[in-house]
Amino acid sequence: MTVINPNSISGITSITLPSGGDNVLTIHTNDGTERFRIDSSGNIKVGTAATISPDGDVFFTGVCTATTLAGSGANLTNLPAANVTGTLPAISGANLTNLPAANLTGTLPAISGANLTGIAATDNVRTGILDVAGIATFRDNVNVPNINGGQIGGRRNIIINGAMQVAQRATSSTTSGYGDLDRWKHEYAGTDESPTFAQSAVVSSDSGDNPFAKGISKCTKITNGNQTGGFQNNRLLNFNQQIEAQDMRGCGWNYNSSSSFITLSYYVKASVAQEYFGFLKTVDGTNYIYPFSLGSLSANTWTKITKSIPGNSNLQIDDNNGSGFQVFPIFFGGTDYTDSGVTNDAWATWSSSERSKDQTSTWWTTNDSTIEITGIQLEVGAQATPFEHRSYGEEHLLCQRYYEELHPRLLVLARYSHHDGAPYAQYHFKAEKRAAPTCSHSGTFVSSTGYAGNPSFSDTLVDSTDIYGANTVTAGGILYVHDGGSAKIKFDAEI
Repeated sequence: MTVINPNSISGITSITLPSGGDNVLTIHTNDGTERFRIDSSGNIKVGTAATISPDGDVFFTGVCTATTLAGSGANLTNLPAANVTGTLPAISGANLTNLPAANLTGTLPAISGANLTGIAATDNVRTGILDVAGIATFRDNVNVPNINGGQIGGRRNIIINGAMQVAQRATSSTTSGYGDLDRWKHEYAGTDESPTFAQSAVVSSDSGDNPFAKGISKCTKITNGNQTGGFQNNRLLNFNQQIEAQDMRGCGWNYNSSSSFITLSYYVKASVAQEYFGFLKTVDGTNYIYPFSLGSLSANTWTKITKSIPGNSNLQIDDNNGSGFQVFPIFFGGTDYTDSGVTNDAWATWSSSERSKDQTSTWWTTNDSTIEITGIQLEVGAQATPFEHRSYGEEHLLCQRYYEELHPRLLVLARYSHHDGAPYAQYHFKAEKRAAPTCSHSGTFVSSTGYAGNPSFSDTLVDSTDIYGANTVTAGGILYVHDGGSAKIKFDAEI
């Protein structure tokens, strides 16, 4: 090895040239530190920070500073995100895998599901909740076995006349019982002035969750009388529908299982801001009640109420045509009917004195206060689906199972020899009645033979499909006509 005296080169201690088999050139500074080396492989090393290989590779262990870098960055790997600045070209995500969700920020482009594979059943995309704020569009069939047990189409609403369309008896009444809207029974007691129950229009300009926007145009409107005596303990007012036991028994609800649900939903608007209450009740066996609060309603604002009700092993619902289940979407009562210890949203043994928690008296003591209700739906399942709209004709026919009116233009009474020779007329009901109805009539009937008066009816000849009418005249072939529209015959088979 040959060592060149570097005295004439400032700062360099020695330069070593290769000799013999040693094929290395090194340059050292005065402090003995190697600054430059060409090794036997042809690698050029500058200190310990950079190496240039014979094939053109450059390796840096420190910082590389350059004014311009040219060439492809295809093989640049492990770049810290903090050191990547400026505008990057479009990047294909075809080979991007295992990206942590926390690192996906900003607005993502549309994603094709073609390459989404291996999604485990435990992943949230399958077992969690799909929450879509906008419109979800599916390009193929959607399997929905867990939305109300798949019951999201067809007949869902167990309630009849939930949109308050049909009012065969009258559009307004102060009757305690059935007096106006079909299938809806109202009861009151202890009042100083009778409340009014009426079919009313839903106003499109109303505030809140307005049912008008959902295609519902009618409601029931309860107008309070002037209750000068205050909200005493015996005050009572309710509004309810009684459902046939066999309809609840066969609707698909496993009423004895706490994991099986029915859902009650409806719209309500009150003129007085306060908390309101309602309840559900079973009728067969030991009666049970499910009380609930509607919450504190804002005055003159529509609110949608939704209650999911589980089954209970104590409930009994018989398979017959009697009352098996009762829905009270609104209930007012004094302390004879309420108790502060009532638990909301839980089944309990029925007690007439524990129908709800104690109530605020403001609505009751406000003269002519009102409450409006519509869109009442009771359906099997834990979710409330949109209100099931039925045509007026369909709803009317459902109501006629319980109440039907005949406005006769012609009523021919003919002699039947097996009924004491009195003239009879047979009328077939438009809908089979729940049970043999009670029969009544109003207005004046006039016969073609000059007989003026009302026909009479024989209860022994009434069943659920037809009825025979008779009059007091023994002559056969009597033709009855009504007197311009006021006369009607009424058949009532309500629960």
